Amino acid sequence: MTTIEESGALPPAPLGKIYIRRHSIVTRLTHWLNVLCLTLLLMSGMQIFNAHPSLYWGQYGADADPSWLQIGSHEEGDNIRGALRIGSLTIPTTGVLGASVVDGQLTDRAFPAWATIPSYQDLATGRRWHLFFAWLFVINGLLYLLYGFLAGHFRRDLIPSSEEVQPRTIWHEIKEHARLRFPKGEAARHYNVLQKLTYIVVIFILLPLMLATGLTMSPSIDAGYPFLLDIFGGRQSARGIHFITAWSIVMFVIVHIVMVIVSGLWNNIRSMVTGRYAIRTEVPKP
Repeated sequence: MTTIEESGALPPAPLGKIYIRRHSIVTRLTHWLNVLCLTLLLMSGMQIFNAHPSLYWGQYGADADPSWLQIGSHEEGDNIRGALRIGSLTIPTTGVLGASVVDGQLTDRAFPAWATIPSYQDLATGRRWHLFFAWLFVINGLLYLLYGFLAGHFRRDLIPSSEEVQPRTIWHEIKEHARLRFPKGEAARHYNVLQKLTYIVVIFILLPLMLATGLTMSPSIDAGYPFLLDIFGGRQSARGIHFITAWSIVMFVIVHIVMVIVSGLWNNIRSMVTGRYAIRTEVPKP
């Protein structure tokens, strides 16, 4: 999550390039704390999922109930084979999902040991890691939201104008991204409409939904706020939605990293570490 800000004098830039202050200290700190929290939430969440690697809709879920997603394995001769099943579609995933190598031996395990915290199967420890970083993530997110509203970041940087949400504008940005053409000069100071819409969906839809479904899976929370179970159609439905939103955020992060790399890795990283961002300008003719 980022903001675009300018303040203070900067050292002289090479001809055809200027530097702006793009990210505040609050934005940078909350961004990198988000990176830490999301990474450990994903790894501990996969540890928790391994305890029962199936997803269901409704109130109940057990081995005998029909599931819409399952990561498991089956015996094939003297070996086991991993598979990911989504509805009626089954995808072989031996070596990664369902069956992976543990201590030199192919073992029945939904997500591999190298991807989970802890690496060994321990549901209780995985939950402790998950809950600790979930609350840290919430506190960090609230700090970012408070700063965003008070500093005018959301109003100034994230809300698209009526012109930007026109189909022709959106289609133009899609084509420019597909061709790996990125804005220069004045246009580089601001988010484009695809960035704005994506950040709005992630910040105000996916993350709150992930938090709410996570709370719905807690029996103690359900005791105090039973309406959550009605909103999401049961604890198992909440678990499924939690899974979908979590991996949707993972997909967003992957695309985000790709865009950071192809649009200028060092420039983007420097702006998120120091706040200093370079913008290319037209070089004056002699």
